[in-house]
Amino acid sequence: MESDKVKLKEIKPVISGYIREAQVMLDRSAIPDDKAVHDIRVLMKKSRAVMRLIRIQVDQETFQREYGSFREVGRIMRSWRETSVHRKTLRELRKDNPGVFVKLQNNEQIEALMKKDVAAVLPSENIIRDIQKINEILRKSEYRIRFYNMNGLSTLNLLTGLEETYNGVVNNYLTCRNSPKSTSLHEFRKRGKDFLYQLYFFRPLNPSAVKSLERKLDNLTQNLGKYNDLVQLIKTLDYKYGDNGNQSAMDQLAVIIRNRQDRYLMKVWPAAYKIFCPGKELTNILHLRIPEI
Repeated sequence: MESDKVKLKEIKPVISGYIREAQVMLDRSAIPDDKAVHDIRVLMKKSRAVMRLIRIQVDQETFQREYGSFREVGRIMRSWRETSVHRKTLRELRKDNPGVFVKLQNNEQIEALMKKDVAAVLPSENIIRDIQKINEILRKSEYRIRFYNMNGLSTLNLLTGLEETYNGVVNNYLTCRNSPKSTSLHEFRKRGKDFLYQLYFFRPLNPSAVKSLERKLDNLTQNLGKYNDLVQLIKTLDYKYGDNGNQSAMDQLAVIIRNRQDRYLMKVWPAAYKIFCPGKELTNILHLRIPEI
């Protein structure tokens, strides 16, 4: 069986492109706006997914160094992203439920979250220092990757890596379906994103089938992401049912949030069943015939 009949998308130019794109976004202004922060974090997630894909074909030190670099960038930017997401989510909830927010107008936590932070316009010393650190991390990673030899990556080994990712997501799906805890759902989303970003390199094997699966996965993980945004919002608001200090309006808001979460999950399960239900094979989902790869 020959392994070079179908050429996959090359790994090295793609991952280098992710890093350069992130650097460009950071250089556009003194501080990246909400969209830039989101886009850079996505690029780092894509870069980590690539490293997971090639893990068995690079030495452990290389994997740990680059994966750790991309993870650190995402970690630094996480708090920037969370604040803007909370603000956007609360504004959407207020638009749909104005009466509840009238009752909560004196809630200090909600008012603080919905107020535009001055630091978003005037960067603090900490933000400036973080941006410099991120730029340094990306510069070093880009330099190292330039000298990595990725020409000999095996197509079959890459497919093995993709299949391992897929099987891992199947396990995440089963865990969530049997016990849909927020932590398990978050892990399901993260590993689903890995699978989505890795699929990009396999488009040449069956473009229509792979792109179709990518669209379904993107929609599925978007709904899981919206669910998780609401989980994090409730945590940030420090809401606990039965707390004597809660206003009845806060209980009402919590129920509204729970209803939204239910709607997002109802969109997730049917799609997830079709892709990740045990008994399915990745090659069948993508309509691949292994001997031709």
